[in-house]
Amino acid sequence: MESEHLHSAFALLGPADTLGAVVVNLHSSHPRLARPRGWRAFLLLAFSFAVAPHLAAAEAQLVRGPYLQMPGPSTMTVRWRTDQPGLGRVRYGTQPLTLSLVAEAGATVTEHSVTVTNLQPDTLYYYSVGVGDRVLTNGSGFRFRTPAVTGGTRPFRVWVLGDCGYTNFSAGPVRDAFYQFTTNRPVDLWLMLGDNAYTGGTDGLYQNAVFNTYPTQLRQTPLFSTIGNQETAGSAMPLPTIAYFDIFTFPMNGELGGVPSGSERYFSFDYGNAHFVCLDSMSSSRATNSPMYVWLKSDLEANTNEWLIVFFHHPPYSKGSNDSDVQAPQIEMRANFVPLLEEHGVDLVLCGHSHSYERTWLMDGHYGLSGTFTDSMKVDGGDGHVGAGGSGAYQKATLGAAAHEGAVYVVAGSGSQVNHTGTLNHPATLRSAFVLGSVALDVHANRIDVRFIRETGAIDDDFTLVKGASPFRILRVQGGGGQFALRWTAVADRGYRVEFKAALSDPGWQDVSGLLRADGPVLGWSGAVPSPATAGGFFRVWSAED
Repeated sequence: MESEHLHSAFALLGPADTLGAVVVNLHSSHPRLARPRGWRAFLLLAFSFAVAPHLAAAEAQLVRGPYLQMPGPSTMTVRWRTDQPGLGRVRYGTQPLTLSLVAEAGATVTEHSVTVTNLQPDTLYYYSVGVGDRVLTNGSGFRFRTPAVTGGTRPFRVWVLGDCGYTNFSAGPVRDAFYQFTTNRPVDLWLMLGDNAYTGGTDGLYQNAVFNTYPTQLRQTPLFSTIGNQETAGSAMPLPTIAYFDIFTFPMNGELGGVPSGSERYFSFDYGNAHFVCLDSMSSSRATNSPMYVWLKSDLEANTNEWLIVFFHHPPYSKGSNDSDVQAPQIEMRANFVPLLEEHGVDLVLCGHSHSYERTWLMDGHYGLSGTFTDSMKVDGGDGHVGAGGSGAYQKATLGAAAHEGAVYVVAGSGSQVNHTGTLNHPATLRSAFVLGSVALDVHANRIDVRFIRETGAIDDDFTLVKGASPFRILRVQGGGGQFALRWTAVADRGYRVEFKAALSDPGWQDVSGLLRADGPVLGWSGAVPSPATAGGFFRVWSAED
């Protein structure tokens, strides 16, 4: 009779399969368990077995992230992984010690993805991630800045990292050199050019090559990627269940601007005054009647931003470890997609795949094999370098998208390895080298500065693109009553001075404005005409830069 009571107690205290095993053991050791003291001991043991699963679930541990996705002027998605299921929660605010706002997921999972909404544009936020009421990680290093409103001209920095997936002695120095370069300026946006996890792009390889290698940048900078051959393990028809699609969240529905693509393989988004397009040169059809081509055409036709930046894995111009005269993805992207991009005013194209650094002149109209390239395809035969020994910035006349004004094509596939195969002699490329490194883009209004940063910290190449400032034009002149005002076309971040002479025969010009630093494509000054020349004189606008 006592045995029945014992079984009833176990049925109330925990799962029948666990508790049944204990019953058997106790009965085999104590066949005459009948005293009240024994009963109490038995209940205590049963209770400890019953609550153990609950305690373990409450102690979920962070095993990946957090990392940032889908940056919009009013939204940001935070992702992370725990070893046990829980209800994901993000606490956030504009002060690191006052995270009074909360966003949470709607399901109990181990792969947490929480989208924070109703944020203010161009605002710095701090955050923590957790499961339920338990905070897993926080601190002043967990932060992000929302983009400016679409079309806004706040300066922003982009880190471009290609083929970074080897977890070896090279990836770390490339990372650390960039971190040193950007010490005093946070990174706003991060682009990976594919082949992010060698060899085969599995979830475990991503853990080592990406999440364990770049944890600081991941928690502070929203990341986009394009798909490479490693992500698909070399397959042109990968299953939709590959790790790449599980790891990333991309704006397939036009959530961040642009036309919805319906696919995470290719998509577009706006950031400030730039429109970014990610194409799939690996696993989507590259034909001119393909869904990707049709979508791209509609997306480019709808673009109203001032800059157009495109990234995909296979470079249309390379003589590095992957020859663009030989490989079908490179040939087809050049023959089919580059003409469409140039027709809609592309400014900059970023690719990986070849484990080298290569970049072209400002060029247009080269769609065939390398032997068909001619000097007439160079829109500007200079080097684009601003400063001593350089030919000056590449100038594009139109502030906005305009057909066939030229683009620069960059191969930056040396984020973790250099492959010394290939000739590096493509006639369209101005700079080519088998060296490790990554690329920084600084976008400010009508100016983009591009730098290739070696693993040593040296800047091996740089060029500048400027739009809407050439030829220089005086836009407005107004004077009277001893006052004078000027407005002129300008280049962001360039310094200007307004100078005066009462007569052209005077020996020198008088600086009347001091240094004026442009913040966009137009700059102005107004002030008094210097005494005693109130009867008239001559003004000039002068810049010593570029």
